[in-house]
Amino acid sequence: MSYKEILENAKKNIGPYCKACAECNGKACKNQIPGPGAKGVGDTAIRNYDKWKEIRLNMDTLVASSTIDTKKQIFGKEFAYPFFAGPVGAINLHYGDSYNDLTYNEVLVKACADAGIAAFTGDGVNPEVMKSATDCIKSAGGVGIPTVKPWNTDTLKEKFQHVENSNAFAVAMDVDAAGLPFLKNMQPPAGRKSVEELREIIKQINQPFIVKGVMTVKGAAKAYEAGASGIMVSNHGGRVLDQCPSTAEVLEEIAKEFKGKMTIFVDGGIRSGADVFKSLALGADAAVIARPFVTAVFGGGYEGVRSYIQKIGAELIDAMEMCGVSTLEEITSDCIWRL
Repeated sequence: MSYKEILENAKKNIGPYCKACAECNGKACKNQIPGPGAKGVGDTAIRNYDKWKEIRLNMDTLVASSTIDTKKQIFGKEFAYPFFAGPVGAINLHYGDSYNDLTYNEVLVKACADAGIAAFTGDGVNPEVMKSATDCIKSAGGVGIPTVKPWNTDTLKEKFQHVENSNAFAVAMDVDAAGLPFLKNMQPPAGRKSVEELREIIKQINQPFIVKGVMTVKGAAKAYEAGASGIMVSNHGGRVLDQCPSTAEVLEEIAKEFKGKMTIFVDGGIRSGADVFKSLALGADAAVIARPFVTAVFGGGYEGVRSYIQKIGAELIDAMEMCGVSTLEEITSDCIWRL
């Protein structure tokens, strides 16, 4: 199944908010909630996409030919590629009726695991969202990362019961969701977490804990102090705060301080294997792609996801080949060009 076929099929099944654009750049869906857009004008989502494109690849083919190796170890597990599917929740609300959270995760988690990568799964107000996601991860042998929202204490206890049952190899919390209205309106309130609160939350989890939503060195230091095993440089896809820098703009500074201390993921506007290459060159251990995986599910189900993973993987291999590297460890800042 070609990516063109996936897009054509997705346009028939997805919507009304997402347009299954050939370039998923945040422009057609900006300034709309619910949906994949933003609670503001959506300039951050657009900036996420644009800033990756401003980084260019340094071609170097005066290198001995060798086999390209894209395998990556994350938390003791080996993956075929250094990119994962990102967390998406409330599928019906945001993307239409062709899939719900259960059927979406059934397709995504299994397809990703079978293709040698892992999927982060989403969360939602409905308790069944987390339950269904973690059930799917359990069925995939624990190859998946449930992503829990920064709920209040009582709600977190319920969510973590499902997480523990999933046998997931890691768990994440998207603290960048703190500004979403349904969290702020909870009683008792949910959302922002102090270092002390985050430390107590992490203590409840036996798996490696990833803090998603870090955009500064200061924020990374707080996550590290709280005991996080990993961070995701993320601004929630540009959906929660206008006038925020892009993840591409802040990644390198954060990675210079915390590479080797925590596993570093990055998301936000990453749309190609070349973008994955750039993220590794800036210091990430792995990249995360969210919205295009929704298009892949809606446009081709299991085969759509497998085809999309192969597409991104092939683009990464091509970038490595043309930039003169054979392993992921060889991808450094010397491999990219910036103004």
